[in-house]
Amino acid sequence: MSLTKCLLFALLAIVASASVSAERVRYDHYRMYKVNSENAKQLEVLKDLEGSSDSIMFLDGVHLVGADIQIVVAPHKVPDFLEILGKSEIKYELQSRDVQKSLDEIDEKVAIKGRATTAYNWAQYYELDDTYAWLQDLARSGPGVVTLIEGGKTYQGRSILGVKITKGGETINGKAKPGIFLEAGIHAREWIAPAAATYIINQLLTSEVESIKELAENYTWYVLPHANPDGYVYTHTTDRMWRKTRTPYGRCFGADPNRNWGFHWNEVGASSSACSDTYAGPSAFSEIETLSLSKFIEGLKGSQLYLSLHAYSQYLLYPYGHTADLPDNVADYEKVFNASIAAVNKRYGTKYTGGNIYDAIYPAAGASVDWAYGTQDVRMAFCYELRPSSTSYFTGFKLPAQQIVPASEELLDSIVAMATEVKSLGYFD
Repeated sequence: MSLTKCLLFALLAIVASASVSAERVRYDHYRMYKVNSENAKQLEVLKDLEGSSDSIMFLDGVHLVGADIQIVVAPHKVPDFLEILGKSEIKYELQSRDVQKSLDEIDEKVAIKGRATTAYNWAQYYELDDTYAWLQDLARSGPGVVTLIEGGKTYQGRSILGVKITKGGETINGKAKPGIFLEAGIHAREWIAPAAATYIINQLLTSEVESIKELAENYTWYVLPHANPDGYVYTHTTDRMWRKTRTPYGRCFGADPNRNWGFHWNEVGASSSACSDTYAGPSAFSEIETLSLSKFIEGLKGSQLYLSLHAYSQYLLYPYGHTADLPDNVADYEKVFNASIAAVNKRYGTKYTGGNIYDAIYPAAGASVDWAYGTQDVRMAFCYELRPSSTSYFTGFKLPAQQIVPASEELLDSIVAMATEVKSLGYFD
């Protein structure tokens, strides 16, 4: 989603100046601070700062008194920034004197490659065209099992491509198979999410593990690895830490596609400033990505499990984000949640936490899982925030490529357990 803990390096509208060129954005001598409001008055000061300048970039949403907020500040803005904090007696902690240096140190440990030079695999991160070519090859080589689907379009004219998997046909015992819908990469910089989505596709098609074979054969799968293709391409060409779409809004670019869905849109946990990384857009479904994807989902019938992959923090989340009120079937959600996080822990000991979005992480209206649950009668909708844990501020969106497979394996373990529990509760009947 990525939600507050997921917002590392929301390096906002400064990117606009580089948007027309291939020159990469750099953050030499930018400082990173952690601040914390102690009362409502201090929180309002921070809210006024958010989106007020291209040179003061909030990595977390400003929602709750007492919540830590990461802020990146351009060198020339540091004196003004510290003066504002000082006048309001807002406590702060310097976390990095040079954000670019901190990022470069991480890059030395993260195997990020360009275009694929070998067969598609999960030992590296891929560019969009490589993944799309792989999906097209799957559809060509697996007729009757794999169908190429277009979930929507983007502002820059790209397709939101994915696959429909119907292993063993579209019916079982004379009835249409229940559907499972999975989208990933709605936030561009969260590279592990689309990598995990493609891993799941491959396992559904090739695994000989009985539980995974049953998962592939008993359901119709719709998997879209890149729900924000324009943003993802931009993370490769210009700014690795870009989050939003690439729609121009004055001097700034993009809306947060996971605050743009038409369900309690922009009520809480989003920004009305186009320069903010959590900009909800000028209206619900203002982004062609979310509008066209929603139309695609509305055309599907029988999907009772909706999955959205994000990073990072190791959370499993369910509705709602706009209110602390709980879903009417929250008792079932808790059962599925408990089974799922227990399963994710078994293989490597990875610990997930979570719960309903509003309480488990922070208020955040306009997310895809809430829309699916609230408007499409999808009774089970979950968001996974994948590796690493929320303590890894500089490695959060730069998960080393050697962790793609283990992160994806434990995720698939969890989804197997989730589907089993959802079925036992009667949602797939």
